[in-house]
Amino acid sequence: MSTVAHRAASTLAITLALLVPTRASRAQDAEGRVSSQEELAVRVPLESYLRGHATGDSVAFRRAFWKEAKLYWVRDGQLATRTADEYIGGASGRPAADEAQRKRRIVSVHVTGNAAIAVIELDYPATHFIDYMTLLRIGDEWRIINKSFYAMPRRAP
Repeated sequence: MSTVAHRAASTLAITLALLVPTRASRAQDAEGRVSSQEELAVRVPLESYLRGHATGDSVAFRRAFWKEAKLYWVRDGQLATRTADEYIGGASGRPAADEAQRKRRIVSVHVTGNAAIAVIELDYPATHFIDYMTLLRIGDEWRIINKSFYAMPRRAP
């Protein structure tokens, strides 16, 4: 094999080795942070949550939340809470009338071992929401176990 062919084969082998996920890709570093492969897994329920908002589909929300998850916020200076079932029960089954004007994004994700936190932004015409999600890997899947949020009403133009 020529030197050029040998170098090309070596480069290809190294590139393929870096692209193939391995058990090590789920390993923690010295500070306990988890690899980007695990972050991708954490994003699965977060994307389901966003899909639930976009479509009104309760099934998408059920894929996102652990069955015993809770939601917390402050209303009139008092702690308010509801269960995931209560929250999901409010899903309309269809997109909101102003869906084309709504924007959603995952702002950040931080994973340590089997625990994660995420910040989600829901930018709607009448209200801007910031959601703080707590997630755990239960068995082989990630689920949202708690959501706390802040809602900033917009002023009418």
